[in-house]
Amino acid sequence: MKGILGRKIGMTQVFTKEGKLIPVTVVSVEPNTVMQIKTVEKDGYNAIQLGVFDKKENKATKAEIGNAKKAKTNPKRFLKEIRNYEGTYNIGDKIDASAFSVGEIVDVTGTSKGKGFQGVIKRNNQSRGPMTHGSHYHRGPGSLGTMLPKRVLKGKMLPGHMGVETVTIQNLEIIEVNSDENYILVSGNIPGAKNSLVLIKSAVKKSRQVNPKEVITYEDETVVDEVVEEKNEAPQDVVEEQNKESVPAEETNETEEVKETEEA
Repeated sequence: MKGILGRKIGMTQVFTKEGKLIPVTVVSVEPNTVMQIKTVEKDGYNAIQLGVFDKKENKATKAEIGNAKKAKTNPKRFLKEIRNYEGTYNIGDKIDASAFSVGEIVDVTGTSKGKGFQGVIKRNNQSRGPMTHGSHYHRGPGSLGTMLPKRVLKGKMLPGHMGVETVTIQNLEIIEVNSDENYILVSGNIPGAKNSLVLIKSAVKKSRQVNPKEVITYEDETVVDEVVEEKNEAPQDVVEEQNKESVPAEETNETEEVKETEEA
């Protein structure tokens, strides 16, 4: 398994050469640093600890500063472990967007948006009561239990805080990888608000087939520069003829009269 930490930038759309539109999420992926390597002999399991986004030393603990010095880097704001990782790494190595390839199937984990205090209809997807015919029950939580226990049973769906939960969306496809500009385009939507931390890792179920898609790219054309070069490369004879044609008729007549007077 392999993974990388990044930030969710927002959503956009791309077109394939077959004319298909694909909604994608842009994930900014800065190079992750391997902060620690855990082994079975020492820690009981194999894993690597990734760190991303620098943090000031006056806001870091002594343990964080000591681990950062071993990796020859600054203390990191976010740390995440990747178990059963692929390949061999050393402390201080960098992992960038090139770790993934186009068409690869991944799972994306993030923290969902916070909704605050919400009722049972929005929070638990319950149905409301009748709104007419004298009904006084509209958006309530319903019965809180029978008479015998004389208490609310465990598991009863009630109003409360909604959102800010760890959510994983599985089997998403990587549409584009750009290691020069440090971003990855993932198909569909992923959990979290803009600029929130997300984890991209290899898919666990792998229920989709790998089918890389060719995305249309756009380049700026310099047509004006080419036209100017063509004009400059014109023969000198053609330029002289164009200059003669551009001279007004009045000026030519005046020059002819001057020549006649000089000859006389």
